[in-house]
Amino acid sequence: MNSDIKLLAMDVDGVLTDGGIIVHADGGESKKFHVHDGAWIRIWRRQGLQTAIITGRHCHAVGHRMKDLEIDYVYQKATDKIEVFERLLKESQVPAAQIAYIGDDVFDLPVLRRVGFAATVADALVDVREMADYVTMAQGGHGAVGELIRYLLKQMGLWEKAMERYQR
Repeated sequence: MNSDIKLLAMDVDGVLTDGGIIVHADGGESKKFHVHDGAWIRIWRRQGLQTAIITGRHCHAVGHRMKDLEIDYVYQKATDKIEVFERLLKESQVPAAQIAYIGDDVFDLPVLRRVGFAATVADALVDVREMADYVTMAQGGHGAVGELIRYLLKQMGLWEKAMERYQR
């Protein structure tokens, strides 16, 4: 594993959520995010590391949640994820080898093949699980991103520093 990961990029549906979409009578959508993922994203960012989401759908709830989590790069309605990933490379100035990405579906495969560390969730498609460097024990929307962040921080030698404020 590349211990020099600088940016964690994530899919949303099926990774940060369980993949379910609640459509309201007015056409609006709701999504459920796991609080542990949000807490660990904040811990990741406190280490001076960056975050991004690349999601194929557009949803106001996602925009609100990502703003709340202070996600550095938010790309919604990314119908061609590799094209959007190329944009992320330019905008972030982080090379692909220093990016970890977690996705769960065939739409994520092109990005997963390009990054320095490819991860997926326990309930991802078989094709995605087979090519990933790491498969979480947790399913999407059930703390999988938090699990990945804990794994990465330990592998990168940042665990002790990340835990200092909680050891007092």
